[in-house]
Amino acid sequence: MANPHEPHFFKPLLPGFHSGIHIEGKTNQKTWKLRSDASDKIWEVIQEGRRLTGGWKDFATAHDLRIGDIVIFKHEGDMVFHVTPFGPSCCEIQYTDPDIIKEEADAGDADDNEIRGTRAMSSFSFDYCFLAEVTASNQEEDKLYLPVEATQSTALNKQCQEIILVKKEGNSWTASLRFSESDDMYYIRRGWRKFCLDNRCVIGDLFVFNVVGDDKTTPLMCVCPERKECSELLTKHLSRKNAHIASSSRMI
Repeated sequence: MANPHEPHFFKPLLPGFHSGIHIEGKTNQKTWKLRSDASDKIWEVIQEGRRLTGGWKDFATAHDLRIGDIVIFKHEGDMVFHVTPFGPSCCEIQYTDPDIIKEEADAGDADDNEIRGTRAMSSFSFDYCFLAEVTASNQEEDKLYLPVEATQSTALNKQCQEIILVKKEGNSWTASLRFSESDDMYYIRRGWRKFCLDNRCVIGDLFVFNVVGDDKTTPLMCVCPERKECSELLTKHLSRKNAHIASSSRMI
């Protein structure tokens, strides 16, 4: 996925990321030029083997990147990459001033929210959440249908063949994305069962996913219980489920 010759790829940030990040693929170029909408500055980062090392720490520190963030690289040619950071809940990180990047962390101004920069990559859609339940049938068939409303999401298109499931810790799973013309619904397969197995899911487990994408590149399906919209969706579902159980109990 992380190939410098692809127009677009993402990297979840894991513990130790400040010392460098791993990339896939090979390139004869040894210097990457990173830029972002938060500043006019261009950072030169050295590639050693399959890792970005020299200069990466400066970029990460300047952008206040943290474990669990997801960094999206868009290749613009000549080893120039536009970088857009997303927080663990898949919301684009916001900076308090688009023209100023902090060179040093200011503990007095530290905050727990995602306000680290102004919204930049408006072409990305990350405002569609849906609830998925682990069932015996969708595990057996290795197939999960997305709600009909997903067809309205600008993050998806019928030509896209893959989708990546991402957890806040940085773990990711690639699954096939298909569109059923007869049902008028998207569905994922060959990857859903592995996601469930790796996360030790049991029947009845619930996940709230946030779909992130730009209608052109491989979309992400991020587990996002932290987002207000996602937590509200889960709360409403559980409230309806508890009400149904209570109603059924009264009928017995």
